[in-house]
Amino acid sequence: MTEPASIRDVVVNSVRGPIRRGIRTILVVLALPSLVFGQTGSAPPRNTYRYTITPPAPLTAPEVHPDRRVTFHLRAPEASRVELDLTPVGLKPMIKNPDGIWSVTIGPLEPEIHVYSFVVDGVRVVDMSNSDTTVGRAIHDSLIEVPGSPARFDERQGVPHGVLHIREYTSNVLKLRRRVVVYVPPQYDSEGTRRFPVLYLRHGSAGLEGTWSEVGRAGVILDNLVAQRKALPMIIVMPNGYTSNLGDGGSAEAVEATGKELMNEIIPLIEKNYRVLDGRESRAIAGLSMGGGQAFLTGLRNLDKFAWVAEFSSGSISGVDFQLEKAVPGFLDDPASTNKRLRLLFLSCGTEDPRYQGQLDLVDTLKKHNIRHTWYSTPGAHEWKVWRHSLAELLPRLFQPAGA
Repeated sequence: MTEPASIRDVVVNSVRGPIRRGIRTILVVLALPSLVFGQTGSAPPRNTYRYTITPPAPLTAPEVHPDRRVTFHLRAPEASRVELDLTPVGLKPMIKNPDGIWSVTIGPLEPEIHVYSFVVDGVRVVDMSNSDTTVGRAIHDSLIEVPGSPARFDERQGVPHGVLHIREYTSNVLKLRRRVVVYVPPQYDSEGTRRFPVLYLRHGSAGLEGTWSEVGRAGVILDNLVAQRKALPMIIVMPNGYTSNLGDGGSAEAVEATGKELMNEIIPLIEKNYRVLDGRESRAIAGLSMGGGQAFLTGLRNLDKFAWVAEFSSGSISGVDFQLEKAVPGFLDDPASTNKRLRLLFLSCGTEDPRYQGQLDLVDTLKKHNIRHTWYSTPGAHEWKVWRHSLAELLPRLFQPAGA
């Protein structure tokens, strides 16, 4: 005879049943992945992507050898003819190896900045293995620096260095958002109460506000000169020289507009935000090519604002139709008064530049009217080698005491 279940047994069994069933369910769920994969006999899918294309080894930038010879390379396996176009050497044929790489060795070259490109089956291209290029609205050429021993005047040396600032503003004159690059000398930070004179330095056609600092090495040149006590510390302001996004900067209207922007917007911007010396004796204006014409005309038309005016290789003021007396009315009428107000009028050009003769004609006009000026020429064409040398000649002359 079976004994009746106690209340305790009934309670325990009623709890154990659901627990056992729950445990069995959990075990089955946990076992499902292994059952499924066990049935197929395979592991979870893995990433099977493989990079199968091996890119060609990158070419080195031009190799500058200890004897100042330079070897140039270009990968163009499908090309039938490749030439190096090096200023001022000209076109030099390159030779292709079995890997499709064209090469040529030139030199020895002078310790300078050199401009070059390649001509591939008649098409001009820059050197894609070299990041040093002209900086501006477009990339026109590649650049190679051949170092000097001792270091050149435009090479970065072990001296205190200035700082570049980039400032943005809205030009109400031109209805454009603009940028200006400002170099401040190392003394600007180390001498916290000192005020400095200002050079407004304009770029050429195809350049931009950063071209003088990047390609022209304006700050580097000044750093070296100041360290050698050959030039005074100064602020260099490098604005954009175009009046529109289409690039107009050389027309008479553009010169007028950029001059108005400089007077009404850029100079007030600089004098509000930087410790600068007041007055025309502490302001200079200079430029190259297109910017040289802007600087020359804007400076001479505003001698109440500038005592120091310079231009490098300007075409607009050295053309056969240029007439100084019409471009700057009254400038030639009273040479004594002009010479008294103008602390420096500096003109420069490369001897192989097509503008050279026109520059000499302008110099003759100044001589004829007894206008005091400084003329500087250096070997070279319309190129950065010339403009770096021109700037290095100009900077020591700026802001010097009268009679120095």
